[in-house]
Amino acid sequence: MKKHRKAEVKRKTKETEVLLKIDLDGSGKHSIQTGIPFFDHMLSLLIYHSRMDLSLEAKGDIGVDAHHTVEDVGICLGDVIRKALGEAKGIQRYGMGLLPMDETLASVTLDLSMRPCLVYHMKLKRSKIGTFDLELVEEFMRALCNHARMTLHINLLYGRNSHHMVESVFKGLGRALREAVSIDKRSVGIPSTKGVL
Repeated sequence: MKKHRKAEVKRKTKETEVLLKIDLDGSGKHSIQTGIPFFDHMLSLLIYHSRMDLSLEAKGDIGVDAHHTVEDVGICLGDVIRKALGEAKGIQRYGMGLLPMDETLASVTLDLSMRPCLVYHMKLKRSKIGTFDLELVEEFMRALCNHARMTLHINLLYGRNSHHMVESVFKGLGRALREAVSIDKRSVGIPSTKGVL
């Protein structure tokens, strides 16, 4: 019976309070409550397609703006993934999600390299979906990649509908993470010729 890679992270500031638990070897089960419905929807898609299990409770000053909550969830998700990976022995390390969503196609590729870098090419047709400010998608991705210490390339290849565009990126990220954190049975050590990430 395999050992599940689990971790928990708590973060409390004057603006937010976040509790996040993850199981990298789950099945995509999730309980997500941030008080931001569109963000919850996108996170649920990410986790479902990653096949990780996630429990997330976040409270923030969303009456002022959703920015602090979205960013802090990205910070905590990055931290908890890195914590659950431990030494990262035997992982695939690289992951790719090429995701169609109706008329939209997004490419999300990543490397759990310990070298944070975000490349973000995503021009949306709208500035908001409902009350959700779409510039926060980039803020979330930057916080996630900085704290998971990953290289993350997001390229929206084409599309017309902004909801489809954002959804394809979150699903693509889930697929890329699923591949990158998975165990390669042919690899027993750190997945680098350097012997360290």
